[in-house]
Amino acid sequence: IFKVLRIAHKRFRKNPAKGFAKFVIENRDWVYDYGLFMALKDAHDGKGWYEWEESLKMRKGKAVKQASKEYAEDIDFWCFVQYEYFRQWKKLKKYANDHGVRIIGDIPIYCAYDSVDVWCQPEYFYLDKNRKPVEVAGCPPDDFTADGQLWGNPVYRWDIIAKDKYRWWIERIRSAFEIYDTVRIDHFRGFESFYCIPYGAKNARKGHWSKGPDMKLFKAVSRSLGELDIIAEDLGFLTKKVNKMLDAAGYPGMKVLEFGFGSGADNGYLPHNYKTANSVCYTGTHDNETILGWAKSADKETLDQCKKYLNVKRDIDIPWAMIRLCWSSICDTAVTQMQDLLGLGNDARMNTPSTVGENWKWRLDDMERLDDKLAERLAELTEIYGRAPDVEKKDKEK
Repeated sequence: IFKVLRIAHKRFRKNPAKGFAKFVIENRDWVYDYGLFMALKDAHDGKGWYEWEESLKMRKGKAVKQASKEYAEDIDFWCFVQYEYFRQWKKLKKYANDHGVRIIGDIPIYCAYDSVDVWCQPEYFYLDKNRKPVEVAGCPPDDFTADGQLWGNPVYRWDIIAKDKYRWWIERIRSAFEIYDTVRIDHFRGFESFYCIPYGAKNARKGHWSKGPDMKLFKAVSRSLGELDIIAEDLGFLTKKVNKMLDAAGYPGMKVLEFGFGSGADNGYLPHNYKTANSVCYTGTHDNETILGWAKSADKETLDQCKKYLNVKRDIDIPWAMIRLCWSSICDTAVTQMQDLLGLGNDARMNTPSTVGENWKWRLDDMERLDDKLAERLAELTEIYGRAPDVEKKDKEK
């Protein structure tokens, strides 16, 4: 695809659109740095910035100025790619919004070590004088993972970010709302306290908890950006302090039905235990197995509990029974995946965390499956549980 984009860029440069210069000016705080970063990665055969020559790794002024001249055309190319992405995406988003579709997007809490963010703003991350991470992110050991989870992302210097009045994070959230209608903030508990692991450790056993910004960050975001449609990914190990932060922020948390089975009736992910409508109910997320795939891989006790709860006999009936359960919950918002609407197995799974290779490759390539029968079935459930948008009402008012 990049060969095609290179050809498109050469043609574009002969007669650039007026909107391109405007885009670069409006996004000058980040797009040029991104273009330079990508141009330098190409010039270094894809190596991480921390493997570049010292002057570029440390962003010495003279070296950056020289690289900007030397790779001017490549920088322009990467700015062009961003321009085309935003131009086309915003047209698609407008079309979706005009037809009653809202788009939910993610903000991961951490940045990759090999990212333009860390290269350009090293002071915001816990790095040593040679720009190597001192501590990295992860999760402590639990009943499921004896070694814990070692993510490897550099953790933030929240003290430095706070002195800058959280400007970088505010801009990060503002930018997300330019392309999404609703933003889900990943690993929300990490803003109360986050798990740190010494860089170079082979597992997450010897980590420790550090204090995060808590509500100071979200108050700063609210002051700058006003009320926002944010979902807090509050899955995993939670404490009273984390729950207090979530309540204070007022953001809806998440309820994932797949997590509801395999333990007792008091499992907090089962709908009869939900205590607030200010939540988002998911049948499963992009990180989960599909519902049918989960049913096929679940142990007998878990599967039996699920079938009794849903009042179904066959595995194949579980996906739609789970969707009904999701739609019938008290949660203000209910979400399911296309794979579950179609009753697909794990060959259609979107993502398996902590793996690389086959993730994010599933595509809906059989549009004929989205027939009237499927639409009517979904519409019926949506109307039964009062989740239908007032589209017909709005059309009549027009």
